[in-house]
Amino acid sequence: MDKETARALEVLKKYWGYDSFRPKQDEIVCAAAGGEDVLAILPTGGGKSVCFQVPTMMKEGMSLVVTPLIALMKDQVQNLNSRGIKALAIHAGMTAKEVDLALNNATYGDCKFLYLSPERLGTPLLRRYLTHMDLAYIVVDEAHCISQWGYDFRPDYLNIGKIREIVDAPVIAVTATATPEVAQDIMRQLKFREKKIIQGGFERPNLSYIVRSTDDKLGQMLSICNSVPGTGIVYVRNRKKAEELAAFLKSKGIEASFYHAGLGSESRAQRQEDWKNGSTRVMVCTNAFGMGIDKPDVRFVVHFDVPDSPEAYFQEAGRGGRDGKRSFAVLLWNSSDIQRLHQIDTVSFPDEDYIADIYQKVHIFLDIPYEYGELSQHKFDFNAFCSKYRLNRQSAWYAIKYIEKAGHWIVNESVDVKTRIWITADRKDFYDYDFDDPLLPRILELMMRRYTGIFSYPVSIDEDYLAGQTGLQVPQLREKLYRLSLLHLVRYIPAATSDVIFIKHERLMPGNLDLKPHTYNFLKENQSRRTEAMVDYVTETDECRSRHLLRYFGQEESEDCGNCDICRGRRNDERQIERKLISELGEDYCIEDVKKLTGSPENLPPRVLKVLRRLIDSGTLPPPKN
Repeated sequence: MDKETARALEVLKKYWGYDSFRPKQDEIVCAAAGGEDVLAILPTGGGKSVCFQVPTMMKEGMSLVVTPLIALMKDQVQNLNSRGIKALAIHAGMTAKEVDLALNNATYGDCKFLYLSPERLGTPLLRRYLTHMDLAYIVVDEAHCISQWGYDFRPDYLNIGKIREIVDAPVIAVTATATPEVAQDIMRQLKFREKKIIQGGFERPNLSYIVRSTDDKLGQMLSICNSVPGTGIVYVRNRKKAEELAAFLKSKGIEASFYHAGLGSESRAQRQEDWKNGSTRVMVCTNAFGMGIDKPDVRFVVHFDVPDSPEAYFQEAGRGGRDGKRSFAVLLWNSSDIQRLHQIDTVSFPDEDYIADIYQKVHIFLDIPYEYGELSQHKFDFNAFCSKYRLNRQSAWYAIKYIEKAGHWIVNESVDVKTRIWITADRKDFYDYDFDDPLLPRILELMMRRYTGIFSYPVSIDEDYLAGQTGLQVPQLREKLYRLSLLHLVRYIPAATSDVIFIKHERLMPGNLDLKPHTYNFLKENQSRRTEAMVDYVTETDECRSRHLLRYFGQEESEDCGNCDICRGRRNDERQIERKLISELGEDYCIEDVKKLTGSPENLPPRVLKVLRRLIDSGTLPPPKN
């Protein structure tokens, strides 16, 4: 064992308590520790975070971690802090003052990890701090987002290449889903000094991929829940269906709950915890559920609706069986799903005039005049927006998302916005005020001491801290803060979960919006390609499911898994062929006899030849006479 590997194992043991790395992790860590740019492609549950966290702890300086997943960002920061490793995060929902303070703490404190959402990459504020940061690595999580070939392209990721011109630090890029074209594009966009890909095998031998064509999805889902013991996930396309299916399962005696981005943060956290500890057996959810959740004993993952891409399906199905035990990934489909996939291709790229109109309507809705709004952040009630302008929700949403891909704004769904307080009264007034509740001046005093700037602008407060200091529960604290606002001593902005739009530049005049026609056509063609790949997967009747998926991700050499519906069906066919040959053929048989028995007028099919050879090799049948 060389010194680099020994040091990496020492760090792994000290902070994470593990004695050894998972497959490929040590290779990735050592390449990064040696100063190489490295692209790590590991399947879901392969331990990607360790691949950049360990090398960071082996070196002086901090890692700048770019990730679009706010919930995962918060979880990792909390996890690192609990291990005694200082980490900070900057994401949607934070004020400009909070962002500045976090960047200052990261730059001049003893921070080891600064997590950053992609829209912050192009801001002048970050650029000013970058030259003063001691960066050990630039880490790109969900690295496929930088590629227009990828299934979740984020134009802000392209700013990472520009950051490399300012900061001389190696790049660690990690993803679970990258086709060969995407992998090459990632390294090009990130300006790798030398191309280096370290890829784990995508095989999941304990995971049985099963595709069922059915018009009775409810019955099939219920049957799976009743026949497969243990914890499960059911993925659906929309929030309403998640709630309906959870109610259906509960009516059938199954402990089920639902999860989607429309729930408040406390509710999401509680439902997630109930599922992880086993109080809830089946979670019916949208794709908002699962990121960063490493529950090892998920025995089945059901897709009630067909996902839009093989990448999304592979990642979600991969949340089953991380403990290595037998698990099932079941995809239910019928002709309606295929029609819906093709409809999405049609509606997800509205015409440019419609997109330009939506751009202006959003600014009007947010009350942003022309030539204003640059680098501003706004709560955005999408339902109210569609109601006000009588818009088709699906068309409007795809237009908003395309404007995001064209680089004009960033949309973050269901962001948890903290409670904010602005003390509007003069400090001296408090001493003359006759409070009828002794806790009110105590709360004011705590906030004044803890939060600089609270007399100048709304400041996010830590409700748990204030509640703990005053002996209150959080709901009781909120009631006290509301009373302070009624007394006109503070401006109280309660915590909320809201969609947030980050406007990247000032509002443009009509006719000046650049929708990047080349990008529009390129993304549309790529989506059509992924749609057809998904249709091919569900309608496949002959190729092993695992081999089909592996080939899509560029892994040409693989074996039949033996566990998917196609492999099992093939095995049953072979057993029937075997029984027929043994019972019907005599010792003096010839090939023509085999053809007649198996209905093969021309050459024998490979499956029949395989069975015949096996019977001859085992001595069950003699060789044919001709």
